[in-house]
Amino acid sequence: MAKMVAASAAVTLATACSAPVPGMLKADGVERVSVDGTAYAAEFRAFRDSALGLGQAMLANGGDGSGGNVVSSPGSLLVALAMLRAGASGETAAELDSVVGFPVERRDEAMNALLASLAKFDGDPGAVDEDNPPRRPVMHAANGLFVDKGVPTGGSFLGTLARHYGTGVYPVDFTDEGATKPAIDAWVDRNTGGRIKEAPAKYDPRNTFSLLNSVYFAAAWQTPFDPASTSDLPFTLDGGEQIDVPAMHNLLEIKYAEGAGWRGVDLPYAEGFVMRLVLPDAGADALSKGPRLMEIASALDTAPRDTVQIQLPRWDHKCSFELRTVLDDAGLHKTLTTTEDFNAIQPNMTIMQAAQTANITVAEKGTVAAAVTQINGRVTSAPPRPEHTIDFDRPFHYQIVHVETGLPLFMGTVADPRS
Repeated sequence: MAKMVAASAAVTLATACSAPVPGMLKADGVERVSVDGTAYAAEFRAFRDSALGLGQAMLANGGDGSGGNVVSSPGSLLVALAMLRAGASGETAAELDSVVGFPVERRDEAMNALLASLAKFDGDPGAVDEDNPPRRPVMHAANGLFVDKGVPTGGSFLGTLARHYGTGVYPVDFTDEGATKPAIDAWVDRNTGGRIKEAPAKYDPRNTFSLLNSVYFAAAWQTPFDPASTSDLPFTLDGGEQIDVPAMHNLLEIKYAEGAGWRGVDLPYAEGFVMRLVLPDAGADALSKGPRLMEIASALDTAPRDTVQIQLPRWDHKCSFELRTVLDDAGLHKTLTTTEDFNAIQPNMTIMQAAQTANITVAEKGTVAAAVTQINGRVTSAPPRPEHTIDFDRPFHYQIVHVETGLPLFMGTVADPRS
């Protein structure tokens, strides 16, 4: 078992955050490793496939989205699980590798490279004018780890977080809800630019460990939609009912592909990201089932640009997930029940809660979205002329994809743009 030390002694002060968040501490003498992303192309593909699988699981679960609308962040969940995997051993480590599909080798190094690639677009979410999304995208990812300062925390685990995830820990007293809950919520609020105000899991003073990942995205379209061209047009719901919704229009040179039961496009933002839009054939099975999303990703990654007339509704959706159900359905049974395989993090720690909150706003100028994933544990004493036309006028699937790595940061379904 990795050497265990009290959180307050295992780390040295690195930075101080504005109140009420306590100072962040990092492993003594450990600096983040600089990596070359071009050396991890195979691992990036594995991460992409893993995130697509996690996204399919969340779409199938549906969360608490209204009217069949779902918005999730498989990218955020993937990073959170990778951080958890850094402290796992035994059957739990093997299960995470098998079910999630983590690379067999260089997992943490590759995740470091992926996060560094995303960091090229880092910025302050609080400085974004969300009514006018920026031409240069703001993609802010943050990792937070709150641990009980009276509980021994593994030095090797903290070292890995500092070396490859660029983060440390916030020592807190979980029994002091009046101080610790506002601190965690303030971290969430700051790293999502206020789009999410509270951590997704219900606060429990018995916890001794809370791992969080947040993702914030704001970007203008490469070619904005003209608001003057937006008009109310029919949208057919799953049951056949037809409603009128505000629909945007554009004629664009963009990637277009089609396959058995679907057609899709990559709608580019001004730089570095695209919104992948997939329209199933009328009556086709939901795309959240089976390996379809990997097939679609491969097709659109290599698709040529064509002239496409696109019709797209505006939408503003939010959703929350009880991720223990999602992860259990995916096959992570040992991960959710072990009391010994996370000893490298805290002795006899078991996962008690896992949750995600996500939201997205899509309009004529661009997109703003945010998500927070939280995994909580506690120590236990026991165990020109368009060549194609595509009208998104019925339920469809979407992703926000980081082009360089292929990582789907956000994923969702629009079943009723009004909800």
